Amino acid sequence: MAQQFHGVIPPAVTPLTADQELDLPSFTRSINRMIDAGVNGIFTLGSSGEVAFSTDARREEIIRAAIDIVDGRVPVFVGCIDTETNRVIEHARQARELGASAIVATAPFYALGGMAEVERHFRLIHEAVPDLPLFAYDIPVCVHTKLPGDMLVRLGLDGVLAGVKDSSNDDVSFRFLVDDNNKAGHPLTLLTGQEVVVDGAYMAGADGSVPGLANVEATAYVRMWNAYRKGDWGSVRTEQDKMAALMRITSVVQGVQGFGAGVGAFKTALALLGVFDTNQMPNPVAPLAGENVERIAAVLKDCGLPLARTPLEVSESTAVKG
Repeated sequence: MAQQFHGVIPPAVTPLTADQELDLPSFTRSINRMIDAGVNGIFTLGSSGEVAFSTDARREEIIRAAIDIVDGRVPVFVGCIDTETNRVIEHARQARELGASAIVATAPFYALGGMAEVERHFRLIHEAVPDLPLFAYDIPVCVHTKLPGDMLVRLGLDGVLAGVKDSSNDDVSFRFLVDDNNKAGHPLTLLTGQEVVVDGAYMAGADGSVPGLANVEATAYVRMWNAYRKGDWGSVRTEQDKMAALMRITSVVQGVQGFGAGVGAFKTALALLGVFDTNQMPNPVAPLAGENVERIAAVLKDCGLPLARTPLEVSESTAVKG
């Protein structure tokens, strides 16, 4: 079932209006832009999609909008991420009702347990929604649990997991997971959540990538995927070098950390490129402004991406009118 999932599957950034409502026109432009670039799927309500900042009502609004915009052109992955199993199952059932192609879940968090509880968590999700492919989202920086490769492969062999989205930033662990998955007959579709070392993941044998930076520039990631499939490693490196340079938009930001710097930079770049109307962030995160917007604009220019708006216009875009 999971073999349909491969290639470039960007985690769609969720645009907000200045008064923090879902910005549907900007969302439509962004998703269509990525699909037009040739991506192989869209992942909504991931970390870049503000799942942790969204109420249940907002989650439903985002899922409905994403599935409507995509309109069957590519698979839609839906993040069903919450603190404990029953809440995740509620989200998964809703995603199924709304037409998701696959669901994505992390280990439980807040009330931390051991690996026995984590494994049972995934098994219970699959039992509750057996007709949707389930991907494990390995992101220990957020949930404080690293998913072990032997458990993931076992869950793949048992038909519980269809795949893994690996955002652990642990290249050694990912390489071992690829090797173990291949030895077991490749039960799992393995997707890297990296932006900067996707080439290394492809060299290891990844089935695709889920790069947040593809919201800003998807065509290079699509070219990289196509070159990888052809064995054209020179082109893979060339495209990765371009994306490594563009990823500097997240490191030039000063005085802001974490989500505000990373996704904040993506939103600011999208606003500068004219894809998003604002670079508004969810509370309590403030949108980037002033010199940080200018720094991001400079990186975009250096990377050959033409700006549609000035840094001042973007900085002023989050002021609620009236």
